[in-house]
Amino acid sequence: MRVAIDARLLAYQRAGTATYIRGVLGGLQQLGGLSEDIVVLTSRKDRDPELYGRFARRVVWTPCHHRLERWTLGLELATMPVDVVHSPDFIPPGRLGRRWRRVITVHDLAFLRFPELLTVESRRYYGQIFRAVDEADRIIAVSEATRRDLLDLARAHDEKIAVIPEGVGPEFVPLDPVAAAERVAERFGIGDPYFLFVGTIEPRKNLKRLIQAFATLRGCTGPRGPVLVLAGRRGWLSDDVDALAEQAGDTVRFLGPVSQEDLVFLYNASLAVVLVSLYEGFGLPALEAMACGRATLVADSSSLPEVVGDAGLRVPATDVDAIAAALRRLWEDEALRVRLGEQGRRRAVQFTWLAVARRTLDVYRQAVCAS
Repeated sequence: MRVAIDARLLAYQRAGTATYIRGVLGGLQQLGGLSEDIVVLTSRKDRDPELYGRFARRVVWTPCHHRLERWTLGLELATMPVDVVHSPDFIPPGRLGRRWRRVITVHDLAFLRFPELLTVESRRYYGQIFRAVDEADRIIAVSEATRRDLLDLARAHDEKIAVIPEGVGPEFVPLDPVAAAERVAERFGIGDPYFLFVGTIEPRKNLKRLIQAFATLRGCTGPRGPVLVLAGRRGWLSDDVDALAEQAGDTVRFLGPVSQEDLVFLYNASLAVVLVSLYEGFGLPALEAMACGRATLVADSSSLPEVVGDAGLRVPATDVDAIAAALRRLWEDEALRVRLGEQGRRRAVQFTWLAVARRTLDVYRQAVCAS
């Protein structure tokens, strides 16, 4: 069996789906002794070829998220001998008469659950989900929450879907908190205790309510309270978040995108990681924080309860007072932070990219055998 894995997105972003692609490829590398041939489809803009190790690499010209990519990528693959094409960004190429099987990974359906939180262009692109789900021979959902949404919102057939939770990289480990705090202070100029958010600055991350809740906490703690650190690239419709953060002054700090190495230190030096999103398909920052032994505060909806289990505090995403109360509880109770961090670390070991790779290979085989 020859499998082509679409890794073009790695040339365009580092987080989100790109993390998933790197994780799957890394897990497959760890497996070793594969009877399957793996070929990685990379962008002509890719500058990180060493990632692919012993796997074959095929450079393609079709850019990600292009309105014609379904057809142009299909044309590029037309002469390629392949049995399965895996599309981790969920839009599979057109087969154009070829007989290879299509596997897609669906991370979330926020664009169907909350269409008002997207731009017109984004809604148009992600609206291809119905065709993708219909054409795919097998669908990987990264959580039970995403599986339910595939059934309810995208009219997917349950027998096609395999739920394979994401993994966490081996670099996310507990570090000495004092040394981590020194690194964060030196690198980012943050010397105060801080709560950490990691993710794209976009409406579904619920940052407006988080900042409002944090302002309530600061009203109780006074000037000696913590700060709120936001790490991640700016996405769409983020002006309201900027306006609220400006009102908060230097108690809210935007770091922008950070490297993976810096992210490990940021997790380890934080009081807790906060992810109270309106919707998450998985919620990888919560898992990464848990692997680093940090407490987490998450919304009690979508996939986040699946990820954190009993290793984090949960609050209703739309309840500002509840978020503020949970932040205050974590700020005042060091023993609670330590206990949640220890529980999170024990839970995080269940999520490995090696396990993801094994189960993903099984899906490829099922796709080839599909009638």
